[in-house]
Amino acid sequence: MTIGNPPRPRGAATPPEEGNIRSLKRGIIKFMKLIFATHNEGKIKEMKKILAGTPWEILSAEEAGVLEDPEETGITFAENALLKANFVADIKYEWTVADDSGLCVEALGGAPGVFSARWAGAEATGEEKAEKVLRELANISAVNRNAYFESSLALISPSAEYWIFTGQAHGTIATEKREKFARPHLPYDAIFIPDGFDKTFGEMTDEEKNALSHRGEAFRKLKEFLLSDKF
Repeated sequence: MTIGNPPRPRGAATPPEEGNIRSLKRGIIKFMKLIFATHNEGKIKEMKKILAGTPWEILSAEEAGVLEDPEETGITFAENALLKANFVADIKYEWTVADDSGLCVEALGGAPGVFSARWAGAEATGEEKAEKVLRELANISAVNRNAYFESSLALISPSAEYWIFTGQAHGTIATEKREKFARPHLPYDAIFIPDGFDKTFGEMTDEEKNALSHRGEAFRKLKEFLLSDKF
């Protein structure tokens, strides 16, 4: 876990009302709102499931009234996550978390990596993104199809402190798309087989996948932190 301050000062924003500020006395939390700085419905669904049972009201960026997205200029997942979280926190002055994640394929030199969302083109569909990976690996043998998912979460407070949580899931790339549970907003699920299993993330239930996934690991670290004495 990394702790620090955002890369730029907090913009002019209205401070949160008293009812939105937490009280940590005796471990009691009065009320907490957490904005997930994303418009990706698949990620929102995963986060709400993993953080279920915690005293947080989870809002998407859209639900919080933020419709724009910042330019992702970072060269690492952590840098991009911090950019996105800070963008929303500057506007709303609330606790904000953002995720940046992607698929890294060894035979492709780590691509698509931080460009996973736009590697096949800015307007590419989820199916086109997955198909591009399969085409690039068409002549690659099974023993050389190693890959991993990586996720970085950036949590920013209204007082401009931040924390970074990371997770990884290692596995291989299938030779064709295989999915039982369609997740259009998470297209690489259908081609990624986690180590120790013979089915793709796309063939797993949400519960099965979250127990193994990169984002599940990062969110569990976040959840543990939010419920700990350190927070």
